[in-house]
Amino acid sequence: MTTYSKEFKAEAIRLSDEIGNKKAAAQLGIPYYTLADWRNKSKHKPKETVVMSEEELRIRNSELERENAELREANNILKDALGFFAKDRKK
Repeated sequence: MTTYSKEFKAEAIRLSDEIGNKKAAAQLGIPYYTLADWRNKSKHKPKETVVMSEEELRIRNSELERENAELREANNILKDALGFFAKDRKK
């Protein structure tokens, strides 16, 4: 049984993204199903979790609160405009 390095597997997956599984497997001299298995495993890996410090969380939270307030204000302006145009249309 042949063992492949992580780098080789990663390059094989990149190549298969570009030219397809069958062509990449043939070009690299590996079985098609081996490459297909590598692709499936790489797609189903859990994503790395980003850890933020408390200060970064506070900053991000304040940014989101500010954005939320701006969006509420814009939403209220749009509601007022809709009401204005709805009254005008009834005339």
